[in-house]
Amino acid sequence: MIRLENLCKSFLFRGERKVVADNLNLTFPSGVSIGLLGRNGAGKSTLLRMIAGSVEPDFGRVRTNGTISWPVGLAGGFHPDLTGAQNTRFLARVYGVDTDELLDFVAGFAELGIHFHQPVRTYSSGMRARLAFGTSMGIQFDTYLVDEVTSVGDAAFKRKSEAVFLERMSRSGALVVTHAAPMMRRMCEAGAVLENGQLTYFEDVDEAIAYSNQTMS
Repeated sequence: MIRLENLCKSFLFRGERKVVADNLNLTFPSGVSIGLLGRNGAGKSTLLRMIAGSVEPDFGRVRTNGTISWPVGLAGGFHPDLTGAQNTRFLARVYGVDTDELLDFVAGFAELGIHFHQPVRTYSSGMRARLAFGTSMGIQFDTYLVDEVTSVGDAAFKRKSEAVFLERMSRSGALVVTHAAPMMRRMCEAGAVLENGQLTYFEDVDEAIAYSNQTMS
């Protein structure tokens, strides 16, 4: 369960006040994969960061139960001077999972080859995203926060990413930022739309997509 209570967040952008969350009160149910839609700049990634606890709201709070992943796809939590393997070991210790098992999973999933043992600062954005997705999917969370990461890589890698994600969703929930309606229909059971600081929840994915299209038309 993720509960937003009187959540407010805004920031200055090019001299203007941008509102991301305008007194949001909403509960995301446990064990449900929810697609988060909204136009570019609506604040979807900022909302994920507030839920993860890496960005503080201006007012209000986020209440959660169970374990929640970092926002996968933002890839901001890796130490740039450590290798992918070293970062993976560190995360295994932080989250209390078996180090060797996580290393084996990430090495096989992310397909980084020799780069897995090179500093993360040498990675492309796509390689960082694959490392982030692999480490996250290798750890069992109650809720996964995912930011467009399954769009990374070639068709085969995308299929593999979706298959792993759907397997995790048999035991967990997720909040998934995406702009792709077909992907949302495949991966999500419900939807939410962030627009002008307001968040609207839909139990039906197609209703969420239709509402998002309407607000952006």
